[in-house]
Amino acid sequence: MSTVRSEGENTYVPPFELTKGQPMPFAANDGRSYMALERDGDAGTAAATEDAFRQIAKGEGQEIIDVIEGAPPGPIETKWGTGFRGYDECLEYIRENNIEAPPGGVALPLRYTVSELPTYSIVSSNALWNDPDRKADAEALLKEQQDTARRYLYFPQVLRDARRMEEYYPGLDPSSPECMDRMGVSLAHCESKCENFYDAGEVERVFYPEIEKLLMEFFPGATDALVYNHDVFDRDYEGDRTENQEKKIPGVNANYAYLVHNDLNDNSGRVRCRELLTKNLRNFGREQRCTDAEADEKMSRRFMSINLAKPMETVQQNPFVLCAWPSFADQAYINNYRIYDDRVGETTRFTHRPEHEWYWFPKQTSTEVSMLKCYDSITVGSVSRWSFHSACDDPTAPADAPCRKNVVVRSYVFF
Repeated sequence: MSTVRSEGENTYVPPFELTKGQPMPFAANDGRSYMALERDGDAGTAAATEDAFRQIAKGEGQEIIDVIEGAPPGPIETKWGTGFRGYDECLEYIRENNIEAPPGGVALPLRYTVSELPTYSIVSSNALWNDPDRKADAEALLKEQQDTARRYLYFPQVLRDARRMEEYYPGLDPSSPECMDRMGVSLAHCESKCENFYDAGEVERVFYPEIEKLLMEFFPGATDALVYNHDVFDRDYEGDRTENQEKKIPGVNANYAYLVHNDLNDNSGRVRCRELLTKNLRNFGREQRCTDAEADEKMSRRFMSINLAKPMETVQQNPFVLCAWPSFADQAYINNYRIYDDRVGETTRFTHRPEHEWYWFPKQTSTEVSMLKCYDSITVGSVSRWSFHSACDDPTAPADAPCRKNVVVRSYVFF
């Protein structure tokens, strides 16, 4: 796969590479990375910020909000199905219509976007937030980021028990690389020696190598695995939650991601890998200092990004749920641009489909590691490119069930 670099600044621009059979995404710049629009080495951040303001000025996002908030009470009919403003409303609809789940599964509301507009978010570390001369800009961007959440609705969905994968796909073991290749999700097991997952230093020192070893053993033909950061989730945590990227401390998240999304896409899967290999950028793991030529060679073969989620204790509430690739392989994703001072990240959103094939691991234990693919360099279509995922509230859990406490690590695997 050839690479492109902009003149003068040696900026890496990823080749745009849609999966076979996949439509164009809802994205800026005809799907191209903002790296192609860099100015004076800014990696396209100025162009992305300008586009964010242009989109706000057009008012299309407000039009969607007006439709949602102007609709009468009750269900809202959309071109993607019947949606609801609130979780409880959607759950009542599920029960009234006797939407049933197979053994081990559950029917529940999941939160999707109902906008096909690309979105822009200025990350908290961006200097714009602290620039007194840009106070009006910051207020406009903050309002838009808050308004983005007003363009989400809940839709009824059914979760299947991923441990029963072979009941749906005979011969497909959920704990196999074949399951990851076909579905974009799988299950692994880890008896970790990490004693304190709230201690970022211990997680990086003990847990990262354990997961790298797990990945190397899980995927035949893997030549290298790099765990490069992690997050801890615990709503009830009473200690210090402070994030400090310079000291490689992710903090402790009080909020769960209640939105159907994926962390990477066609562009950012490559860009993030390249940043790690050549710049060691925001890497909490083993230091990487590849030359451009070494990175080109490493990325010329297959590589993929895998997220792995391990509970600290058996999950009772706020489970992490995953959608299987075959049910959305032909669906266009919607870009979300995350604008830093030195880069533009890209994540994705998806609109609802009743046929989305969702899985979970009910009462996932502390030795079970759920794995989801965020990116694969193979574009033939028969191999999963990614999964998408969300947090949700389990309506079958007791009212006093404790929240999910888990650690999520992000990795790249090379072949």
